[in-house]
Amino acid sequence: MVAGESGAGPITAFDASAFATRIACEVKDFKPEELIGRKDARRMDRFTQFAVVAANEAIADAQLPESSEFKERTGVVIGTGIGGIITFWLNSEKANANGTWSKVTPFFIPMLMANAEAAHISMQHHFQGPVFSAASACASGNDAIATAYNYVAHGDAVAMVTGGSEATVSPLAIGGFASMKAMSTRNDDPTRASRPFDAQRDGFVLGEGAGILVLEEYEHARARGAKIYCEVLGYGQSADAYDLVAVDPEGRGVMLALQRAFASAGITPADVDYINAHGTSTPIGDPAESKAIALALGAHAAEIGVSSTKSMHGHALGGAGGIEGVATVMAVHDDLMPPTINYEFPDPECTLDYVPNVARRATVRVALSNSFGFGGHNSVIVFGKAPSGS
Repeated sequence: MVAGESGAGPITAFDASAFATRIACEVKDFKPEELIGRKDARRMDRFTQFAVVAANEAIADAQLPESSEFKERTGVVIGTGIGGIITFWLNSEKANANGTWSKVTPFFIPMLMANAEAAHISMQHHFQGPVFSAASACASGNDAIATAYNYVAHGDAVAMVTGGSEATVSPLAIGGFASMKAMSTRNDDPTRASRPFDAQRDGFVLGEGAGILVLEEYEHARARGAKIYCEVLGYGQSADAYDLVAVDPEGRGVMLALQRAFASAGITPADVDYINAHGTSTPIGDPAESKAIALALGAHAAEIGVSSTKSMHGHALGGAGGIEGVATVMAVHDDLMPPTINYEFPDPECTLDYVPNVARRATVRVALSNSFGFGGHNSVIVFGKAPSGS
């Protein structure tokens, strides 16, 4: 992301030649059998494989204690918007080809269910705290992080593994979004197709992947000498109460989520240095988000960096909040704002500083991560510098 590299390219998961959109941001060279073992990998949908691999990386980085007492008080909440759609597609194809539904794998239901990712992480690491999945479309990852934060803040868990994961690059998902005319059709120039806030944007580019964080009670983490990247200060949630798929063009619901995030975190708009925007590269969504940020932050909105990393990794739906949460954490930790690439033609309806094309070195004390989903679900997470001395 800091390098400003796009992950978009022609779809390789299936023959997409008949579709209006034939590009996506796929996870390349992913070999789950080498990362989690052949037996386990065969019993997981791709979205669960992503979540398990990312969780293993996060848990190893956190060097979590191995005691049974710690694991009894550690939980898992992972977001996904759709779940095992690839399992659904592949088994439907197999059944239709053979003319019988008896060919459906006995693992079909366990692979399909949205909570499979959280369950597998819990089983592999023997975590016995609260374990489930959050499903609120493209806000799922952020809602999972907010839920995990609450468990730790209220003392119901000492640590939570959280974030989001999604894997939907399939004919069903591409066909559905293409029918809605929601995706970019810039098939001949995929790396420039996702262009949030740019006047020539024509829709989002589908992405896939997972981003997983370990949230731990501060004093517990400090006492054991854990590496602390930043602090979760709070969150804000709201509903547009407007339309099942269209955003409120006035951005009123998003404004409420931002205001509630400020109240939860105990900050003012003037404290914010950076926003990792939802920024999907859709004609209606980007201006609505820009308007909401301007309404919630007032004059200060023009003084901060607001970038969309979806310009590089695409829109991972329920996984977006996890991936972008990791990006926002690192922006705070490294004092480095990732860019919005492909920003060439300013849109008069999008008037903020979108950190165009090149990463920016700047002090980032407080940062927001925005995620909004079909159904009008709005979720904002607030990250801040870890307390001095940690």
